[in-house]
Amino acid sequence: METDSYKKIAIPFILLILLILSYFLLKPILMAVFLGVILAIIFLPLYKKLLKLIKFKDVSAFIVCILLIIIIVVPLWFLTPVLVNQSIDIFMSSQNIDFVTPLKKIFPSLFATEQFSNEIGSILSSFTTKITSSIMGGLSNLILNFPIISLQLLVVFFVFFYVMRDEEKIIEYLQSILPFPKEIEQKLFKSSKEVTLSVLYGVIVLGIVQGLVVGVGFFLFSVPNALFLTIAAILAGILPIIGTTLVWGIVVIFMVINGSPLLPILGICFFGFLAYLIDHFFKPVFISRRTKLHSVIVLLGMVGGIIVFGFFGFVIGPLILSYLLIVLEIYKSKKPQEQ
Repeated sequence: METDSYKKIAIPFILLILLILSYFLLKPILMAVFLGVILAIIFLPLYKKLLKLIKFKDVSAFIVCILLIIIIVVPLWFLTPVLVNQSIDIFMSSQNIDFVTPLKKIFPSLFATEQFSNEIGSILSSFTTKITSSIMGGLSNLILNFPIISLQLLVVFFVFFYVMRDEEKIIEYLQSILPFPKEIEQKLFKSSKEVTLSVLYGVIVLGIVQGLVVGVGFFLFSVPNALFLTIAAILAGILPIIGTTLVWGIVVIFMVINGSPLLPILGICFFGFLAYLIDHFFKPVFISRRTKLHSVIVLLGMVGGIIVFGFFGFVIGPLILSYLLIVLEIYKSKKPQEQ
């Protein structure tokens, strides 16, 4: 009896110790592992279509992996130096922006006193400088930390390859270790899959598409630092409620202030409106009609995720909150039956 009691205490304790040690071991590459899993989920439909044609799992996964390398590594290699240069240009330009004069024209009574105008101008200038300098520093770190980033990308590609190839085995293993009855287990996996796809396609992928649409307008109408602004539009497009309007709207305002021709201004507005239509008509298809995932949940998850987990937290955060709601919903529906 004493031996059995000892085993009951020792096994969970050893498991806990191993889990803690494994966490610290994987902590430096945890975000890379997670990114590999997320990308595998996104590219899984393409992999399955290739598998039907080729019939070999390794070959199909390898082809999709090569495609991912082209999509990620090639732009990083060629566009990072351009982005760094453009961020420096924007930083230098932000030092000379006159915020007060246009504000005086729009709100003459509010900016009547010179002291108030100078204070507001100083605050806006300081705010802009901090944002542009932090962006410039982040992009510069991509070049300085190239060896570490290369190792992280290597982990991403390995995880991406094996998650796609062994998807069924991974799901079976997860189902085998979950402490839920079969009925709840199936419901949990179904709901989790719907929420995950909703967040990835409805928030991330559509946000990228919206940013690229706005970026086409920037390039077509020769907006300065178009690549940098396109990246900013993509990030803004991913964030719910905020949207790409935050970027192209500011660009249009500056174009109006600087007396740009009417055609480029209308052109940018047109592409911005196209991005809005994508958000308005396609996002409900991925989110509202498939799950009851509210935009506020997504936004709170993204903000909290970025603060806790860093850059990739904008994906992790919404998923954590969504999975919590799924488990609570299952618990709520199961509770009356148990009573």
